[in-house]
Amino acid sequence: MAKIPYRFYLTEEQMPTQWYNLRADMKEQPAPLLNPATLQPLKEEDLYPIFCKELAHQEMDSETRYVDIPEEIQEMYKIYRPSPLIRAYNLEKELGTPAKIYYKFEGNNTSGSHKLNSAIAQAYYAKKQGLTSVTTETGAGQWGTALSEACAYFHLPLTVYMVKCSFMQKPYRKAVMQTFDANVIPSPSDTTAVGRKILAENPDTTGSLGCAISEAVEKATTTDGCRYVLGSVLNQVLLHQSVIGLEAKKAMEILGEYPDVVVGCAGGGSNLGGLIAPFMRDKLVDGKKTRFVAVEPASCPSLTRGKYAYDFCDTGKVTPMAKMYTLGCDFIPSANHAGGLRYHGMSPILSKLYHDGYMEAVSYEQTKVFEAATLFARVETILPAPESSHAIRGAIDEALKCKETGEQKTILFGLTGTGYFDMTAYSAFHEGKMTDYIPTDEELQKGFDRLPKVD
Repeated sequence: MAKIPYRFYLTEEQMPTQWYNLRADMKEQPAPLLNPATLQPLKEEDLYPIFCKELAHQEMDSETRYVDIPEEIQEMYKIYRPSPLIRAYNLEKELGTPAKIYYKFEGNNTSGSHKLNSAIAQAYYAKKQGLTSVTTETGAGQWGTALSEACAYFHLPLTVYMVKCSFMQKPYRKAVMQTFDANVIPSPSDTTAVGRKILAENPDTTGSLGCAISEAVEKATTTDGCRYVLGSVLNQVLLHQSVIGLEAKKAMEILGEYPDVVVGCAGGGSNLGGLIAPFMRDKLVDGKKTRFVAVEPASCPSLTRGKYAYDFCDTGKVTPMAKMYTLGCDFIPSANHAGGLRYHGMSPILSKLYHDGYMEAVSYEQTKVFEAATLFARVETILPAPESSHAIRGAIDEALKCKETGEQKTILFGLTGTGYFDMTAYSAFHEGKMTDYIPTDEELQKGFDRLPKVD
């Protein structure tokens, strides 16, 4: 049998022409979004003031199994897709494991991440509706960069509220967004009512994704012809990101492989949900025994230590309420280098799957994550983003278990992006200045005590 190549690419003709909607095959649906004023389930039209209409429809649609990818989006995908499926031969050798390790690499675009998959779709639908601008938030800056690229392509003005600690840590991310003509504002800011309120209560706050979402939503709902777009958590985003898993599954089929374990980093859930979607379908429908492992930072452990409850998706409490694993919308993670994994909640789809026992979750301190990142970079020659490095840590530990047991399992993980804008974090690690902050039970309980009272 011929050796499996290091890198395997699908042809353009083999690329997906439809996204896969995992909700259509779930045994039980995630709980509906609630109107925070009435506590009643939202209707599609209730989302129109926030999202453009097609995205609102995708958000609420739990029945359409496959959604056609518009030709204009397919054409832009072809600029950087298909992304490679890579066999990590050097990592396997370094670990001395009998496991076969594959990773789906999503860093081959200017944003350096998977985020462009949904950014293109959301900018396209906004432009098609005739909107004159959009607004969003970004944590590590990958989503803001990706959306800046997409909006520039479709000639659509964009305002980005960037979490303040990331704004300070990653000035070059801001520069890239500005290159694509985006307006970038550190959050919380004095440009919105909710930002001013947060600053009045906590002038020294380093911000959070929840804060930035509040500001972006306020900007969208108070500006004519403007709508809000989000890079993770939402059902529509997981739909668009299913292109990752669909490509990975097709490539593995061609190579005669199928994963025993699928590992992904987990912040809001976009890359993990996209990677696992078609494989989870096989588990739900065909009874496959694949394990799915979500890896999150110990500093923001929504799945491993959060509560499964209704909560606001933002700190300002202006968004609909979602039932998800949450640390409370007021939770402000420590200003560490987990970047885009610093959201207080988790995708309702993934939360439901985890709650029902279809997924596992683990958390790691950031020094352990950067140990894995450094090892991976040295043997596989790709410098991974801190977010992606959580998945690397999880995959390495799964491979080491195989070394102990002698099992030759096939492991697939998502390498969501590159770490070239994260050198401050790498320097802190190499200089021994990186610390591991883990919230106490008492700190988390404060957030749980403030969760909305929903029956």
